[in-house]
Amino acid sequence: MSKVIGIDLGTTNSCVSVMDGNEVIVITNREGSRTTPSIVAFTNTGERLIGQVARRQAAKNPKATIYAVKRLIGRSMDDPEVQRMKDLVPYDIVPMGEGERQYPGVQIGSDVYSPQEISAMIIAHLKEIAEDYLGEKVRQAVITVPANFNDSQRQATRDAGRIAGLDVLRVINEPTAASLAYGFGEDKDETIVVYDLGGGTFDISVLRLGDGLYEVLSTLGDPFLGGEDFDNVIVQNLVNEFYAEHKIDLSTDEAALYRIKDAAEQAKQELSLTTETMINLPFITLSGTEPLHIERTLTRQELEAWTLHLVERSLPYCENALKDAGITADDVTKIVLVGGMTRMPLVRRTVAEYFGIAVDPDVNPDEVVSVGASIQAGVLNGEVEEVFLMDVTPLSLGVETAGGVFLPLIPRNTAIPCEASEIFTTSVDYQEMVPVHVLQGESPLASENHSLARFELWGLPPLLRGMPQIEVSFKIDASGIVSVSAIEKATKHEANIKIEASGGFSEDEIQKMIDKAEAQREEDEHLHDLIEGVNAAKSSLYLTERSMKELGAYLKDEQKDNWKSHIDDARALLDKDPRDLDLEDLKLAKENLDAIQASVAEAAYKAMMGE
Repeated sequence: MSKVIGIDLGTTNSCVSVMDGNEVIVITNREGSRTTPSIVAFTNTGERLIGQVARRQAAKNPKATIYAVKRLIGRSMDDPEVQRMKDLVPYDIVPMGEGERQYPGVQIGSDVYSPQEISAMIIAHLKEIAEDYLGEKVRQAVITVPANFNDSQRQATRDAGRIAGLDVLRVINEPTAASLAYGFGEDKDETIVVYDLGGGTFDISVLRLGDGLYEVLSTLGDPFLGGEDFDNVIVQNLVNEFYAEHKIDLSTDEAALYRIKDAAEQAKQELSLTTETMINLPFITLSGTEPLHIERTLTRQELEAWTLHLVERSLPYCENALKDAGITADDVTKIVLVGGMTRMPLVRRTVAEYFGIAVDPDVNPDEVVSVGASIQAGVLNGEVEEVFLMDVTPLSLGVETAGGVFLPLIPRNTAIPCEASEIFTTSVDYQEMVPVHVLQGESPLASENHSLARFELWGLPPLLRGMPQIEVSFKIDASGIVSVSAIEKATKHEANIKIEASGGFSEDEIQKMIDKAEAQREEDEHLHDLIEGVNAAKSSLYLTERSMKELGAYLKDEQKDNWKSHIDDARALLDKDPRDLDLEDLKLAKENLDAIQASVAEAAYKAMMGE
């Protein structure tokens, strides 16, 4: 049976792992790291870079380097977070789709990529890392999402997995995955809080563990709070300080802004280990012909003062999560910290003080979510037994009723999978059709909640208003994916929909993206082979030219002229764009160069021997 991998698709970094017997292996990537930056870059030569190599070139190529795309996935173009992202990132965010179905896309030159496609590139890269480790193809995965993701975002994440060539068996909440990793292999009887502050979102979940049961009691979160916001606070302060000193606004300089952001993230990480760090950015810009620099010491005390308001934003969610779970802080036996931002001493102190207990230091916040995803994968794959997960839906689900009122059918924090139904009727005499507007959220007003879908039920009997009996039913599967149906009880006329959330893609669009991604993977593999061929031939060219130079005194002029002609031909070939080359031509060029090198050595040896 083929392996099922667990993927933590993060805003800042991602991680992939797999079950090996009773042990979870966090797979090291090609750079030797156990996490991979969630960054995709497009070069001028058409090459696509992912992870650390994409990050390294970002300052020189900011408009074609895509990061934090998780904050866009599954959202509509008019979402406040999308508008805010447009002001924070150097790359262009443009509308895709038509009419009401406009969603954000990332423009690279003349091409526009959806957040699902960019995410799929990261997932496909993680898939390749796992395949390199396992020595076999991987076709299935469990992927994690923030607990506060709505149905649109969950669907979009599942679609990203499909585009990457994976069958996504389950979409699982990140805090829930962390609890699986925390409790796996031990007989724990505890009430734990998972405090998850990652790169893009914040989640708080309360769970009860015991006898192999992982029961989520409540979950809440802020989809607009994460490490990116901490970085942006540092960036804004540095930009403001520079403007105050030099009267130059660096926020309009994309390359400078990315360098500042990269330095801000590094300084933030260093200040988790030390009390001060140096931010040194030489030649950040010019004043006329004079180069200007950023050079200042940033202390942990300054950073905590700048970001205290962000940490405190999480506390009301903690309070409400405890209320929803029906417990108090005194009932909590363990705090599990998840996400890179929980390494920050201010975060650890604040959480420990709020709950009145020490945080668990034994959990790796960068890897624990992926580990939990792999355990869930093991459960689904039959490798792990005696583990039962009872998750909840993070947001209420319901329909719009007369007057624009939102009527929840499934309240938030209801255990999933679950079903619920309600009887409705008509509001107009002889009404032949009723519209069903499916919503998700907590506001009593339909207009203030997230619209998931609209569909219509036709064929109602011509009766006075209030007489038809229309049953609307909701169903949420174990991944949190929603299906809705409506049936008129007398005629049995029925309409149903598996939610393709607003701002998402139709099945035809998804299939086109899958086909496009597959073609792109084949093109990328071919380009990779061409680049490898060019590099191998260039290596032979270098060695051949060095041999000619070092042994030239022993060679005859006619020999040198003949070989130089072949070398010049090879150099002309290798100076071309790799995409314009043929693998067979590169192979032949390398063979000829190797043959010349051998001939040079042989001729020189004979000359030395006096032959």
